[in-house]
Amino acid sequence: AQARPASPKGTTGPPGRLGSISVSTPALEIRDLVVSYGDRQVVRNLTLDAHAGAITAVLGPNGAGKTTTIECAEGLRTPNSGSITVLGHAAGSPAARARVGVMLQDSGLPMARSAQDVLNLACAMRSNPVPTDELLTTFGLQDARRTPVRRLSGGQRQRLAFAVAIASRPAVVFLDEPSAGLDPHARRDVWSVVRSLRDAGTAVVLTTHLIDEAEALADQVHLLVDGAVIASGTPRELVAQFAGDDTVRLVLARPLTALELADLSTAVAPTHVEVDGEALILRGDASPSFIARLARWCADHEVAILTLRAGGGTLELAYLALTERATTARIAREASE
Repeated sequence: AQARPASPKGTTGPPGRLGSISVSTPALEIRDLVVSYGDRQVVRNLTLDAHAGAITAVLGPNGAGKTTTIECAEGLRTPNSGSITVLGHAAGSPAARARVGVMLQDSGLPMARSAQDVLNLACAMRSNPVPTDELLTTFGLQDARRTPVRRLSGGQRQRLAFAVAIASRPAVVFLDEPSAGLDPHARRDVWSVVRSLRDAGTAVVLTTHLIDEAEALADQVHLLVDGAVIASGTPRELVAQFAGDDTVRLVLARPLTALELADLSTAVAPTHVEVDGEALILRGDASPSFIARLARWCADHEVAILTLRAGGGTLELAYLALTERATTARIAREASE
C-alpha cells in the first residue's frame, strides 16, 4: 500500500473509533450486486469491500457502473438483487446514514446561502459535528465564508461540498471526484485532508477519473468494466501485474522529432517506444546500463530530462491495459453470439 504521511496540522478527521464494528470487518460490504435499467444490466454480480482506515478507489471508464454502484452503497438507489452493508447496517438505513458522509460531483448546494450558512446547517443536523470555523479553515474558505454559493468559484464549491461531507465526522465517506476543477495547490490540500481522514480511521471510498490521484492516495483499487470488477489490488500490485517492470517513463523538455525518435530507438535499443502525451514510454529494459545509455543520448542531443521513472509502469498504464483487454474480450464475445 501507499506510505501514510502524518496528518497536516489543522486538518479535520473523525474520531478514531468505529463503535462495535471491528477494524478487521469491512466497513462497506457489497455482495453479488445486480442493477438493471429496463432490460439493460449495468451492474453484474459485483462484489467488493472497503475497510476502516483505508482509501478504496473505484475506477472505470464512463458507463462502467461506478456511479450506480456507489449510489446503491449510499442508499440513493435500490438494486435489483444482492446485498450492501455499511458498518454492519443495511445501506440507506437510518443507522447507516447517521455515520456516512457523501460528496457528490453535483453537490446540490443551495446557491443563495453563504458558505458559512451551508456549513452551519450541516453541523446543526448532527450531534457531534466538526465546528464550522474549523471546517472553513481546513478547506481554505475563511475569506469566502459570507459569499453566496452561486458566487463561489468551481474550486471553492468543490471544497465546500467536501466540508459538508465530513462535517458529521463520518465513519464512512464517499467522495466523487473530490479534486475536480481544483488548482494544483488546492488539489494537494484536498489530498492531505483525504489522508487525514484515512489516518483517523475513516473508510474512504473514492471515485475518480484522475488515475494519478488514485495512484497517489489509494490503499486498494477496484477496476470496473461493463458493470463487473475485473481487477483488484493495491496500486503497486496492479502495476506489477499489468504494466510490467521493464518500463521507463520519460518526460523531456521538448518533444522529439520523428527522426530523433527513430534515432533514439536505434541508439538506446528498447524493445518498444510510444508517445503518451508529453511522456515517452520505453519498454523492454530498465537496467542501470539502459538508463545510462538513455541519459547519454539526451546529453548528446541537448535534450533536458524533466522526469524519469524507471523499473515499473504506472497505474494509468495498468488501467489502460486492463480496460483495453476487457473491451477486446467483450467485442469478441458479442461477435460470436
